[in-house]
Amino acid sequence: MQPEMERKKKSLKQRLVLKNTLAKETLSEFLGTFIMIVLGCGSVAQAVLSRGHFGGIITINTGFSMAVAMAIYVSAGVSGGHINPAVSFALCLFGRMKWFKFPFYVGAQFLGAFAGAATLFGIYYDAFMSFDGGKLLIVGENATAHIFATYPAPYLSLVNAFAEQVVATMFLLIVIFAIFDSRNLGVPRGLEPVVIGFLIVTIASSLGMNSGCAMNPARDLSPRLFTALAGWGFEVFTD
Repeated sequence: MQPEMERKKKSLKQRLVLKNTLAKETLSEFLGTFIMIVLGCGSVAQAVLSRGHFGGIITINTGFSMAVAMAIYVSAGVSGGHINPAVSFALCLFGRMKWFKFPFYVGAQFLGAFAGAATLFGIYYDAFMSFDGGKLLIVGENATAHIFATYPAPYLSLVNAFAEQVVATMFLLIVIFAIFDSRNLGVPRGLEPVVIGFLIVTIASSLGMNSGCAMNPARDLSPRLFTALAGWGFEVFTD
């Protein structure tokens, strides 16, 4: 009887285990991006919805950066922990990942970010409803849309915003490539995600004033789409 039960358990395990490598990598990118958004945007939500009593710019910068590090730790062993279409694109461009994987990685990243935004909204739903009488505003002192996506400062032009994102993402990719370059100084194995977290703290602290320094299309577009559908309205794409 016991051996038969063991065989059944093994059989069930084998059926549940993902055997396709690409499927594993896709799921890994979904999970990593999901974690980044829940914990990263969660640090923004805590600061905004508490009106600064439970956080501020320092907790946001460090919280989001460490959320990225934790997301990489979760997904790096399976998919490389890209959690960013810009990183996936750069790796394909330089021949470090096959192009056929690109749409799967990017699709998983966008879906993971959307699911993360929806989960965070659910976690803080009561706080959103009690904040300014439950109004979901995009601009003004009681705005909450910026919890999920980045918005430009009033003075910022489109050209300046575009240039800022290009430069910030350039620095992100240069340092990531340097960290994983065996000919460089290198980082102790296993600490790469922490160093990337410090990199994001640095970029956010130096280039984040204009528009929040998203540096990640999935991190910004999917949560923005969620807010458009969840009650903030499609003005999230224009305001």
